[in-house]
Amino acid sequence: MRHLITVGMGIVMAAGATISPGQAMAQAADPAISTVRALNDGLLSIMRAGKAAGPKGRAATIGPVIDRAYDLPLMTRLSIGSGWTTIKPADQAALTAAFRRMTVSQYAANFDDFSGQTFTLDPKVEARGGDRLVRTTLNDPKGETVAIAYRLRNSGGTWKIIDVFYRNSISQLAIRRADFARIVQNKGARALVDHLNALSVKSGG
Repeated sequence: MRHLITVGMGIVMAAGATISPGQAMAQAADPAISTVRALNDGLLSIMRAGKAAGPKGRAATIGPVIDRAYDLPLMTRLSIGSGWTTIKPADQAALTAAFRRMTVSQYAANFDDFSGQTFTLDPKVEARGGDRLVRTTLNDPKGETVAIAYRLRNSGGTWKIIDVFYRNSISQLAIRRADFARIVQNKGARALVDHLNALSVKSGG
C-alpha cells in the first residue's frame, strides 16, 4: 500500500475546514457506521488482492463498493459548486461518470497491497445538522496511523458519504471545489471531464 497519507483518493494537498466537536450519538448499530464498515471491508479486500489483481482487477472489485458507500452524483455537484447549474445535462452526466472513474481508479491505485493493516471504527456518531460524521482509523503494523472522518447524508433511506476528512481536518470536498470550479469557470465542463479522465489514467484506471 502506498504511504498512508496518500490513501483514499490521493488528492490531499492543503488543509480545509477543521472538524470541531459535535453532538455525539453512541449508537454502535447506526446505519451510517454500517456504510463506513462496508467501505473499510472493501478496501481490505482489494489490499489483500494486491498486485496480483492489478489496477483493473482491484477497480472492478472496489467499484460496486464505492457506488454503495458514496453519493457520487451529489459529490460531483458539490465539488463543482454553483457553476453546476449552468452545465448542460449531457455534460453533467459526463462529469459524474468521469468523477466516478477517477474515484474508483484512485482507490484501486492507493490500496494496492496488504501487510496486516486494519481499520478501527469509532462507535460514536456525530450529528452535523441533518448529516452524520463517522470516524475511522487506518492502522499500519509499522505503527503509522491515519485518522479519517466521513460525512454522510441520508439519500433515499440510505446513509451515503458526501465528504472525507483526512487527519480529521482536510476536507476533500473543499480541496476539489477550489480546483474543479476554477477549471469549469475558465475552460468549461468538457475541460473538467478531460481533467478527471487524466487523473484516472494517471492512477492506472
